[in-house]
Amino acid sequence: MKKIITLLFLLANFGLVSGQSAIINSKKFSINKDTVKKVKVVEKEFSPATIAPDTATVETGKFVFFKKNAHASYYHDKFNGKKTASGKRFDNQKLTAAHRKFPFGTKLRITNEDNGKSVIVEVTDRGPFARGREIDLSKKAFMDIASNKRGGAVNVKIEELQK
Repeated sequence: MKKIITLLFLLANFGLVSGQSAIINSKKFSINKDTVKKVKVVEKEFSPATIAPDTATVETGKFVFFKKNAHASYYHDKFNGKKTASGKRFDNQKLTAAHRKFPFGTKLRITNEDNGKSVIVEVTDRGPFARGREIDLSKKAFMDIASNKRGGAVNVKIEELQK
């Protein structure tokens, strides 16, 4: 008798579960347009052929726009050889950058808005901590995109490489 009751109990539970899943599948879910936040993402295809021969190799992916008209400067030579926040030694002859928010190892394409020259750098440090500055570049990266080699700052567009 206990076996029959247990079997009936299991069949009843199975019937309830099946009925509920049919109800869930039949309902149509909608999203209120007021609750959806519109975000504009600009993506560009990237291929390794666009990298200059003396730059670091970069994985393929898409560049996603981060910020326009950002104020960029470069590291002073006195920081050469010192440890960065990521633990790596800073080298002014490599294509690296410091940013307050991007994770270490993030690849960024920095484009000078005045002349259109761009460079791909890796985030290895935190900073800059001067008000109004968005990114610090190594001297090599800065000189590769600068039109005025004697200037200390340029306005740039920042794009993040997403794999």
